[in-house]
Amino acid sequence: MKIGLFGGTFNPFHNGHIRIIEHVKTAFGLEKIFLIPSATPPHKPGTDLAPAQDRFEMVKQSFKGQEGFIVSDKELIRKGPSFTIDTIEEFKKALGEGVDLFLLMGSDAFFDIPTWRQKDRIFESVGIIVMLRGGPKNHGAFVSFIDEYISKGYIFNEQDNGFFHEKKQTIYLCRVPRIDISSTMIRERVKNGNSIEGLVPAGVLKIIHEKELYQ
Repeated sequence: MKIGLFGGTFNPFHNGHIRIIEHVKTAFGLEKIFLIPSATPPHKPGTDLAPAQDRFEMVKQSFKGQEGFIVSDKELIRKGPSFTIDTIEEFKKALGEGVDLFLLMGSDAFFDIPTWRQKDRIFESVGIIVMLRGGPKNHGAFVSFIDEYISKGYIFNEQDNGFFHEKKQTIYLCRVPRIDISSTMIRERVKNGNSIEGLVPAGVLKIIHEKELYQ
């Protein structure tokens, strides 16, 4: 069984998130994707950050009635900062043997990974799927970065679009649809009194209006 983990602040969750993870789920044959809103993200200060429970509900409403997408509150109920390695280990323990776990992340997050807690254990524990928005993949940038900041010994296989290592999990590159929607843009539109209809699922729009978020 192949399962994906996709964490983030989701501040707010939007239609771009949905289209991208649907693409990855199909491309890699993932049976399920767990979406994990961060409670206290260590790399993002709380400026303009909606309450964790509101962000959790936004993601939950976005997948109401859909199979294969599960919204997890693991990082909300765990005390302290939301470190990725802790979340990975919780899922591995809960899901048991026979499950191939993949951590989904954008390229910005990937290139920031040297600052992450216990990054070496992350690459030993789960496969990585780096989501690249549109355009050609710059393999050269990944080759030099992986060699310098992650580990030597990774070899790129063009057919599989993956970096393979004898002792670590594979790092895959996945080109996803380019969708010009961002959480920052949505927050700005709300703050300026502009409509965000069509940019976020109906359930998210309802929560933003009812809770008067991002104003």
